[in-house]
Amino acid sequence: MYSHEHAAIGALCGALSVPVVARGRSPPAKLALWTYGLFLSVFVDLDHFLIARVKTGGWSHLVGAVHDPVRAFTDQESVFPDVTIRLERLASHVLIGGALVRLLRPVSRPLARVSAVNLAAHVLADVLRELELA
Repeated sequence: MYSHEHAAIGALCGALSVPVVARGRSPPAKLALWTYGLFLSVFVDLDHFLIARVKTGGWSHLVGAVHDPVRAFTDQESVFPDVTIRLERLASHVLIGGALVRLLRPVSRPLARVSAVNLAAHVLADVLRELELA
């Protein structure tokens, strides 16, 4: 799934979940939660670079994305042309999501809940895309 698709899903999830999980909070606090969820929805995919590193033994994919960040967002097929990371990334997202929610819960329940909603939607979107491609 592309970054802009995850951003749209994250924006929608935040619009639906933040008013519920942040009831009684100020509008700036709600906006901060929504923004956090949006960024999390997109940037959780940075784990793909770690998976590619494990599979290839090098950081060439990350180096390429850092040298041409526009390409990393606009031509995502070219970022990992020689690495298949389908199931690994789904498992990684689930592990990251579980750990993140567990760590955030004692600090801020609204933050933990927004994380859980957005990451669950992210993983579901990735699964649906994989089923579409199968």
